[in-house]
Amino acid sequence: MKEIVFISGKGGTGKTTVSASFAVLAKNAVIADCDVDASDLHLVLNPIIKKTEDFFSGYKAFIDKKKCISCGACLAFCRFDAVKMKSSGESSNEHSFIIDELSCEGCGVCVRECPANAIFLNENYCGKIFDSETRFGRMIHASLNPGSGNSGKLVSVVRRKARELAEINGAELIITDGSPGIACPVIASITGASYLFIVTEPTISGIHDLKRILSLAEHFKIPCAVCVNKYDINERVAKEIINFVNSTKLVTYFCRISYDKNATAAQINGKTIVEYADSLVSREIKKIWNDIQFYLSN
Repeated sequence: MKEIVFISGKGGTGKTTVSASFAVLAKNAVIADCDVDASDLHLVLNPIIKKTEDFFSGYKAFIDKKKCISCGACLAFCRFDAVKMKSSGESSNEHSFIIDELSCEGCGVCVRECPANAIFLNENYCGKIFDSETRFGRMIHASLNPGSGNSGKLVSVVRRKARELAEINGAELIITDGSPGIACPVIASITGASYLFIVTEPTISGIHDLKRILSLAEHFKIPCAVCVNKYDINERVAKEIINFVNSTKLVTYFCRISYDKNATAAQINGKTIVEYADSLVSREIKKIWNDIQFYLSN
């Protein structure tokens, strides 16, 4: 079983456009959307959710008001300003305490210091994981609650479930749409992957972030392809990217995709570009897919 992960140093390069098209062209593949902070692969694949699972990670403090003696120890020891004091009566000396969940880091100091044992740590609900059916096969994806951390852990869970599903169904390939950037969810997306498909754009920020993501790929020693999407909107910078890619031995395949308004029209209609029109870009992507299969087979 092989896994190809689509990543980009920055958002908006067209990573999901390409990965969704590969999902159409691939046979017997499982699809995983690891962009859990702002997923959008479902917008073009229109998955039908078959199973939903809650995702819990970390802890949040909770004050039992029946046991609380309003001593203020939790307020004194909390270093994240998560404990808030509220006036609980007409007298200014009567106070109660609550936990601000957005500020609480679940460190447990308040639990340890509470003399009345009135504070507990509850497992933190962070989002949902979905097992869905698309018109191109099974898909594992997730949604992280706004403000929740542990996106890297959720990405790892999505990848693990995608691999388990692929083993059950006898799938030969996992197509994973990763997160932009180089942070924790990206690291969780690429660790142990067979091949990376990096999508960039011919802009100054595009080439800057391409260098960062290639450094990350080099650290994990994962072979990769680089694709310059919409290369013809700035051919000067596209040539800079070509020269840079030629200077690194990590990139085993390089390709370019033209700018095409059909790509936007396809998204508006909830389709991938290879489904929507037999355009220049759809033909380019089909050729790239045929080329990439060679590297995946090695």
